[in-house]
Amino acid sequence: MIKELLEHNKKFVESKSYEDFKTSKYPNKKIAILTCMDTRLVELLPAALGIKNGDVKMIKNAGGMVINPFGSVVRSLLIAIVELGVEEVMVIGHTDCGVASINAKNMIEHLIKRGVPQDHIDMMKYCGVDFEKWLRGFDTVEGSVTETVDILKNHPLMPKDVTIKGFVINTETGELSTVE
Repeated sequence: MIKELLEHNKKFVESKSYEDFKTSKYPNKKIAILTCMDTRLVELLPAALGIKNGDVKMIKNAGGMVINPFGSVVRSLLIAIVELGVEEVMVIGHTDCGVASINAKNMIEHLIKRGVPQDHIDMMKYCGVDFEKWLRGFDTVEGSVTETVDILKNHPLMPKDVTIKGFVINTETGELSTVE
C-alpha cells in the first residue's frame, strides 16, 4: 500500500496538483480543532464545518483526548495559540468511537500476542507508565469531551483569553451537537 501511495504522490507533484492547496502556516479562521483520528472524519468533519485547507489547525489522536496534560496534544495547542495565532479551540468527539471500548488489559494482551516481549511491558510499568490511564477508553463521548475541555480550560499554561468548547459530531450525518 505504501508503494501505491508513493506512486500517487509522484504523479501529484508532476501534475502540480499541490497548487490547489497553497496557503500559509497561519490558520485563516484562527481555530484549532482537537478530534479523533477516525477514518470517517477525514472528509466528513471539514465538509460538515465548511473548512478548507489553511483554515484551521487540526490535531488528531485516538479519541480526540488529552491523556497527559503535558503531552503532545497540549504542546501542539499551545504552539498553535502562542506562535500561530489560534484564538479558539474546538474539541470534537464523535458517535460510535472505537476508543470507548478499549481496555488496557486487552491491549497489553494483544501487544504480547503481536510479539512485544513481556519484559518491555514490565519495564514500562517500572518506569511509571500507568497503562490503565494511558490506554484507557471512556464511558461516553460526551463525558470524554467534557473531561478534555476541562483539562484544557484549567491548564496552568493555557491563556485565559482562548475560547475552548466541546462538541460531538454524528458520523452518519455530520451534525454537531454542543457539549456543555
